[in-house]
Amino acid sequence: MNRNAKRSRRKTNPVVAILIILLIALLIVGAAIFALYRSGYRYVKVRVSPDLYVKFLGKVDESGEPYRGRLIYSNGISADVNLDREEISYSNGDIYSGPLDNLLKEGRGVMRFANGDVYEGDFQGDMMTGEGTYTYVGGEVYEGSFREGLKEGYGVYTFGDGSVYAGFFTNNLKDGEGEYRYASGDSYIGSYQNGVKHGSGIYTWANGDMYEGDFVNDVRVGKGVYTWANGERYEGDFQNNLPSGFGTYTWPSGRTYTGYFENGVFVRAETGGK
Repeated sequence: MNRNAKRSRRKTNPVVAILIILLIALLIVGAAIFALYRSGYRYVKVRVSPDLYVKFLGKVDESGEPYRGRLIYSNGISADVNLDREEISYSNGDIYSGPLDNLLKEGRGVMRFANGDVYEGDFQGDMMTGEGTYTYVGGEVYEGSFREGLKEGYGVYTFGDGSVYAGFFTNNLKDGEGEYRYASGDSYIGSYQNGVKHGSGIYTWANGDMYEGDFVNDVRVGKGVYTWANGERYEGDFQNNLPSGFGTYTWPSGRTYTGYFENGVFVRAETGGK
């Protein structure tokens, strides 16, 4: 009788029992994972940039693209994917409608931002890249080229007051050749750099005055010609938007002064007047 009891105790070794339980649990978990996989559920992680990655947990379609589930970005933003509604709702309030490729926004789509702004156009690598139209909640509109979420290349920007800039952008700023038509009736055609007039250009005022010449950091500096609507004309050096340095002032009658100017005032003649 004692021998049988000893045999029973040896048969119920707790280590063996635990191993059996673990094996059964692993089989159940494996079967559940396999069933989920067969049903189209996946876990995917994609690196967008060295500092940003996105993870997806949910159901994919026949092509392997997210169909219904959750996107989680390393910057803390998450999103619910539901292609039955043809949209992706982000935790910050943004809503995207359009295709995905490998978890990233790719192709033509629409992004409605939480602040009311709307972008409709091309996406590449999860960013606004290509041609598109960005409408600001205040009514301003930009239509043109984008690169990695910024205005880059040629575009047309219409301001809320009706002013329009048509020209080139770099890194979201006016940069290169462009034309700015102000709501006031003024206009500028010429070069920009870092968002301001810089280089050669022509500025025409609504009253008929016109300046053609050099600009530095949005200011008339260098060589130029200023023609007033009444026919008077100055050609020469400019500083701080005024004739300063050597130049010639001509009246409609043909009389001229050639010499030196300071802050818009004639100070010394180089040659006699006529």
